Amino acid sequence: MLKKLLGSGFVVVLVFIGSVFIVESLAQRGGVFRGSRDHDAIRYSTGAADNAIVSLNRELLAGALRFDFDQKSGYLQSVLKGLDIPVESQVTVFSPTSNQATLIKSSNPRAIYFGDDVSIGWVRGAEFLEVAAHDVQQGVVFYTLRQAKTQIPQFVREDQCLACHLTWDTLGVPGLQVISTFPLTADPNAYATGFISDHRTSLRDRWGGWYVTGRHQPFPHMGNVEVVDVEDADASVGTMRTEMSSLAGLFDLDGFLSMHSDVVALMVLEHQVHMTNLITRIGWEARRVLYRLDAGDVPSDNFQPDSLLNEVAVEVVDYLLFVDEASLVVPLEGSSNFTQIFSERGPRDRTGRSLRDFDLQTRLMRYPCSYMIYSSAFDALPMFAKDAIYERLWAVLSGRERQAPYSNLTFMDRQAIVEILVETKSDLPSYFRVVTS
Repeated sequence: MLKKLLGSGFVVVLVFIGSVFIVESLAQRGGVFRGSRDHDAIRYSTGAADNAIVSLNRELLAGALRFDFDQKSGYLQSVLKGLDIPVESQVTVFSPTSNQATLIKSSNPRAIYFGDDVSIGWVRGAEFLEVAAHDVQQGVVFYTLRQAKTQIPQFVREDQCLACHLTWDTLGVPGLQVISTFPLTADPNAYATGFISDHRTSLRDRWGGWYVTGRHQPFPHMGNVEVVDVEDADASVGTMRTEMSSLAGLFDLDGFLSMHSDVVALMVLEHQVHMTNLITRIGWEARRVLYRLDAGDVPSDNFQPDSLLNEVAVEVVDYLLFVDEASLVVPLEGSSNFTQIFSERGPRDRTGRSLRDFDLQTRLMRYPCSYMIYSSAFDALPMFAKDAIYERLWAVLSGRERQAPYSNLTFMDRQAIVEILVETKSDLPSYFRVVTS
């Protein structure tokens, strides 16, 4: 367990999303990638990168794109525009994190903006923007962009971030994490505790160290209360939280691009980061199998993926279909236009349905299948990895697998998901057809 480091002369290492004060996490089922990131099949440190930041750097060097520098937020607005990340995705975290932790507090939280494959961290007064990009092959790659006006800005890769972003909690691959932290007293011997949070986590355990804005009836969660130097670390745990419509009045909003830390955006981010790590892991496992095949360690005749890959495919599909999702205790509504903007990004079937449509009454999504199935990293998976995922996906959606936890998926859910995928996912196998039972 880690003792409190702030104020003791230690340097707090980068944790891109969440809190540095994690010492224990909720038990999450599943395994991790146990090989080296620099295995010959992976070459994370030396292999070519292919992600949105690489493309942005190339455009900036070629003069095809220019960034404008703002005195309040630096290059933030230009970066979001260049990456097509909506301002409405803003969520704010005030647990002191990253190597800019000394700047982060409840009166100066860190703002995170995100799309499907890139997240941007901005701290008012910081020397650089922090960037995490989901690479087509390499998992999450980390970059910084210096917040100083220059003729041709360039993002710089920062592999030192792996000190916190390649762990058991990221499934043994370079990845992301959202962390909910318990309040910490001023006692120098106090121990910090927190939880990895995703869509499987009970709402009462989420959002410690985060601001949460939205419309809802009162319900217990851990957001919107101080987490550093509190008098009683247990006083606010499990207590009811009333709705907070915006960040106005909580701190000086100068430089922030939005006055919201939208609850719906935060829940989407929680879902997305673990889905990102799962996609990376199964891709890396598949590449190791292919490497062994090329080396002659696996018989090439009648080649079948090994049992480990099939086990990972089960984990991917379970999470993809939200089978372990924690139910919403009350209906939720975002405080910004994030819900509408996110949903409009489609794709949609001929009747107008999309995997990006929200429910927000009892669960996050109206059709419980992750929109991350359309991501570039998913599309780039080795074919036999996608085959393993699709075979398991059809086993569940067709109704062949009906025992718990799959019994939570209704016939109408399964039917709608298949119909949407058939019309919107071009590489879907032909055996996906009408669900009849």
